[in-house]
Amino acid sequence: MLQTRYGTSYWVARLPAKRRPTYPRQRGDAQTEVAIIGGGFAGCACAYALAVHDVRVVLLEAGALGQAATAESPGMLLQDPDIDYQVIEAHHGRRAAHRIYQVTRRGMLDLAKTIRRLKIRCDLDTQNSICFTTSSDEVRRLRHEYALRRAAGLEASWLTAQRLRRETALTGEAGLLTKDSAHVDPYRACLGLAAAAQKRGALVYERSPVMRTRFDAKGVEVKTLRGTIRATRVVVATGDPSSLFRPLIRHFRLTETYVVATPSLPAPVRAELGGRAAILQDTAAPSHWLRWTRDDRILFAGADQLKTALRSRERILVQRAGQLMYELSRFYPVISGIRPEFAWRCPIVRTVDGLPFIGPHRNYPHHLFALGYGMSGLTMGFLASRLLLRHYLDRPAKGDELFGFMRFGGR
Repeated sequence: MLQTRYGTSYWVARLPAKRRPTYPRQRGDAQTEVAIIGGGFAGCACAYALAVHDVRVVLLEAGALGQAATAESPGMLLQDPDIDYQVIEAHHGRRAAHRIYQVTRRGMLDLAKTIRRLKIRCDLDTQNSICFTTSSDEVRRLRHEYALRRAAGLEASWLTAQRLRRETALTGEAGLLTKDSAHVDPYRACLGLAAAAQKRGALVYERSPVMRTRFDAKGVEVKTLRGTIRATRVVVATGDPSSLFRPLIRHFRLTETYVVATPSLPAPVRAELGGRAAILQDTAAPSHWLRWTRDDRILFAGADQLKTALRSRERILVQRAGQLMYELSRFYPVISGIRPEFAWRCPIVRTVDGLPFIGPHRNYPHHLFALGYGMSGLTMGFLASRLLLRHYLDRPAKGDELFGFMRFGGR
């Protein structure tokens, strides 16, 4: 009988330990141009972007490279930020909303091109994404979202209930389709970017937690567990501010989503599940996300809640895994009775307005931040690498300020 592997990410489990690259601990004193705190997807993308421009880079990861939030994500490359267009327009105006969606789409497409150019073997597959509703009460809101996107010149297609069923074998009321999204193995994608950065001269360290940063007029001193690094700039790509930058935490909401991965499904079961050419999201609160892997597994994410205490995480994970499999069976009854092979929690960090914070903060000279990616973590992490590179080179582009802290008044 299949035993569920609780607390183990499918992405880490599928890469044998002997094939996982290892990097040394940081020791002693050193100088560099940029020190990057955080060895997840955003940190490795930043290291690569800077190294390509011949910037001397030191990357510091507290644990094992890519094995925290990156390897715990479902691995979706989404064109949309982690918030509806209509919400952004209501908060920031039509022009800003249009720009944010354009920049996010371009960032996702550039990420896919970069993965292909670097020949990173991470199961990159281009797919549509479909946001659908099973509630008649939500159809009006989804239709409004569609109308606003079309009016702004953004790509979107409306799915009737009949077309939604043809596309997905789901019984729903309507859907909104976006072309040319993608999904990957996020762990291998992260390792690929780290290897590319190292090839360009970046120094990469694991198991090297940063204890504090201190700045003066000339730069920043980064104190690690076993050494000190002097840098002209520090990039903080940790997703959440952590204890290093506690005053910033009030701008973020720390939550958890849960992910289950089924066993590889046999052909008779797959035949009843419709096409597999789309990433699916429903309009429930919280949302569910569904995608397929190349070895015929369903990855299903949802059951979000606020960050839990360490002592209760194992018990809650078991509960949430059972809940997700039940909710998946509501979408696809043929799944009933199948146990997940993997179940794990994924930390999700969101800002108060749903957009990431990418850029400097006036209270932290010589620091650049990439925080609060939401469920669009891979896209936003890569987008952060482009924006922060422009900040470092002092070549900001129009619209970069929309992701900065000044939209909160700079506090």
